[in-house]
Amino acid sequence: MNENIRLLKPLFRGFPIVVLTMLLSVLAAKKYLNYVTPMYESTTMLKLADVHEGVPGANLFKDLDVFASANKISTEIEVLKSSMLIEKAISELPFELEIYRKGDMLSVELFNNSPVHIEGTFDSEKALDKRYSLQISSKNDYYFSYPDSKTKIKGTFGKPLKIENGKILISLNEDFINSKKDLKIIDNYEFEFLSKQKLLAKINKNLDIVPVDKDVPVIRINLKSNVPEKAALFVNKLAEMYIKDYIENKYRAANTTVSFLNNEIDGANKKLSESEENIQSYRDKRNIINVRQETETDLRKISQLKIQQTNIKMNLDAIKDLNKYIASGKDDYMSLAPNFEAFTDLLSTEMVKNMKKLQADKKDLLLTYTPENEKVKIIDAKLKDLIDYQIESVKNTEKNLQVKYNELSNDIEESEKVFIGLPEKEKILNILNRDFNLYEKNYNFLNEKRIEAEIAKSAKIAFHKIISPAEVSKSPVSPIRGIIIVVAAFLGLLGSITLIYIVHYAKAKVNDAFTIEKNSTIPIAFSTPFIKKNENIKNNFLKEAIQMELKGLLQKQSIIVVSSYDKSNHHLFHSKNLINAFITQGRKVLAIDATGELENLIPKNDYVNYADSKFLSYTKTSFFNEIQTKIESYDLCLIHNQSIKEDQLGLLFMNLATQNLIVLDSRKTAEKNIIKIELLKDEYQLPNTWFVLNKAGYNPNVLVEIKKLWKKYFTKQVTKK
Repeated sequence: MNENIRLLKPLFRGFPIVVLTMLLSVLAAKKYLNYVTPMYESTTMLKLADVHEGVPGANLFKDLDVFASANKISTEIEVLKSSMLIEKAISELPFELEIYRKGDMLSVELFNNSPVHIEGTFDSEKALDKRYSLQISSKNDYYFSYPDSKTKIKGTFGKPLKIENGKILISLNEDFINSKKDLKIIDNYEFEFLSKQKLLAKINKNLDIVPVDKDVPVIRINLKSNVPEKAALFVNKLAEMYIKDYIENKYRAANTTVSFLNNEIDGANKKLSESEENIQSYRDKRNIINVRQETETDLRKISQLKIQQTNIKMNLDAIKDLNKYIASGKDDYMSLAPNFEAFTDLLSTEMVKNMKKLQADKKDLLLTYTPENEKVKIIDAKLKDLIDYQIESVKNTEKNLQVKYNELSNDIEESEKVFIGLPEKEKILNILNRDFNLYEKNYNFLNEKRIEAEIAKSAKIAFHKIISPAEVSKSPVSPIRGIIIVVAAFLGLLGSITLIYIVHYAKAKVNDAFTIEKNSTIPIAFSTPFIKKNENIKNNFLKEAIQMELKGLLQKQSIIVVSSYDKSNHHLFHSKNLINAFITQGRKVLAIDATGELENLIPKNDYVNYADSKFLSYTKTSFFNEIQTKIESYDLCLIHNQSIKEDQLGLLFMNLATQNLIVLDSRKTAEKNIIKIELLKDEYQLPNTWFVLNKAGYNPNVLVEIKKLWKKYFTKQVTKK
């Protein structure tokens, strides 16, 4: 804790300097703020269209990338930063002319509050980017001058003035002048027509376009300007031109797409018509109505014919077998038992019944008659006629079935000829139909897209929108008065503290006991505080005399030498007051003065002056013998020595001393002198050396010291007079 306080002592001393420096710094900062040009910032927030949400995500725009694209936010930022878009915004703003009211220290730009209108037409760009001077002398006349020129050209308001590379027309802004009653028109002004390149450079320097967040499609457009109206106007106009440019690009793309789609639809229509004609021609040529239905009908017909053919074939085979059976047993026909399942004619059935009846009648007759009987023969004749007829009927049936079978075979063969070349027909027809479907699908798609494109062309809207338009800033963003004043005060504080410690360490005074103990092995006998009141001097030195006695420094007839390094008056205060303290204690003290400064301060009977130059020739032995002779009747001898720096008799008396007290003034003695004294002690073997710290703990305010110096200087001036 004590160490911290010791380190802070220089700061306590220089506290007035700290306060003064901080005050000057704040005043300088305020003065600077009065002359620095403030910068204002305006911000507009622009929300980008999101193709995944809202109207842009509808089917109207999904298939055509030209209308809505998922551009990255960084891409849109680069579009906003593009020279093309900035130029479009600038072209609609009155930024090409800057008018300034010129002051002694600061020129202020006049934007909407200029008392004059200035117009210019130029033949060359050399007239641009130059700061022309304008001095208004009255409400009728003015003086124009070129940059860095003292020549003035007189002009009249409302009349063109020809200048190098062009003409200018300056007129009074009557509306503005009438709106301001106390407006000062007569003054010095400057104006400059900016080229497009310089204007772009000024805008780009102070323009900042950043996303609110990498995942949020919202862009923040910022601009700093010394005119707040300019900043607000530009960022709003840039956002507006971005949306306008987006709409124009969308309309242009939609218009181009509509034209393209119309051309494509015409081509697709022609191809579709050709495909339809090809299908019709092929169908007419091949007599094709519906291949699938015709094929199914023909297949059904052939199937039916084959079924009929199969049935007839079965009957024909049965008849053939019957015919063969009858032919093999025709001699005994009545004994045959043929299967007439395939021969189911009703007439045949009746004939068989009649034949069986005649056969039964014959058997009945044979019971009565012989085979040769006329009745029997008649029955045999009837049977023979029926049998012959039956056999012939079977043969005719076989022939009839055979004819039917052959006809069905021919019909089937003819029907099957229809399928010859059918795969090729289907293949060609499928190709023609496929081409037709392709052209039809393409035609329908193009028509659908044309409708969508025409809708997009008609809807002149943008899905980007300004969600927070910029407003004219009321307070500047730079310089920030509060921060600059605080920083100036802090820098003043830091600078003053640094200066205080630099001076403190550069002066390198003794300051305190710690400095002595750090640099030397010589002990401190006692420390004398800074005594403000004279009545306290006596008590303090009596206390120090007691301390010396307790430390064993005051022996019978001891020789105490009081010295200092730089000047003898640095230890005069201690020499005089120690003598008085010893006398007050009842000691008889011999005072030896090597400087002459104690004369008239000590009783003459106890005072010896060695300040005369004749004593410079004395040797150590001479002084020692003389002092020993004089000290016999005294308790103590105190020598007020010369300064060690003078080094005439100072080291000699210190060598004779019983105790050496070297006074170090905390405010005057340099720290390096401690080491010098340490070296002198070792070199000259000075006995019993002690340090006395004067003004211990004294940390005077700088103002106090300045006051003392002023009094000292004033006293000298009075003395000289």
